[in-house]
Amino acid sequence: MDKLERITAALKWDANGLIPAVVQDAETGMVLMVAWMNADSLRQTVETGETVFWSRSRRELWHKGATSGNTQAVTGIWVDCDADILLVKVRPAGPACHTGRTSCFYRTLEELD
Repeated sequence: MDKLERITAALKWDANGLIPAVVQDAETGMVLMVAWMNADSLRQTVETGETVFWSRSRRELWHKGATSGNTQAVTGIWVDCDADILLVKVRPAGPACHTGRTSCFYRTLEELD
């Protein structure tokens, strides 16, 4: 068992084999997005140095920025105290949100009303 397999085994995956990943700009600290990872996407993220997620809607791996060019270079990955959430710090090459905004978190709760 290699180092990444041992780390993966120590994480608390949900019933679908997924773990949430909070993506944060390493320079500004801004939370850019939240996505899901499975063991394969985590391995690819570590191996390539760019974020790769699991798309729950498309049910496939998703290399962030593969089509848009808005990739995210990983500077580090942290795990929370319960080992069930990842914090991925990145250097973004463009906006994180599909709307073209820097962050997916551009609205307050009140703005939904």
